[in-house]
Amino acid sequence: MFVGLQQRITLNNTDYYVDMVFYNKFLKSYVLIDLKMNKLKAENVGQMNLYLNYYENVVNSEDDGKPIGIILCAEKDKVALEYALGGLSNNIFASTYTYYIPNKEQLISEVEKVLESNE
Repeated sequence: MFVGLQQRITLNNTDYYVDMVFYNKFLKSYVLIDLKMNKLKAENVGQMNLYLNYYENVVNSEDDGKPIGIILCAEKDKVALEYALGGLSNNIFASTYTYYIPNKEQLISEVEKVLESNE
């Protein structure tokens, strides 16, 4: 379920905004999405961790599972990401996005590559 855009979190008179918030009814978990136009930075992971801790402690009801954080960025450094995510107990995932929608043939080719690599 779509919950909202630019969901405000206020801590000690400082406002933070989660870009997009969804609720997964099957997992009973909030899914927080943060969009980054540039390369992923360690502080982006820390910011998402803050959001997840807030949702778990303030927003979640007793029946809710741990919230999930997704950071979509233009570029990511896998080594830096490993260190930034290391030791965190929250579910944070980072992925790159593309600026264009591939045509049908490109999309089929990419899906086939993923399926072949998972076999």
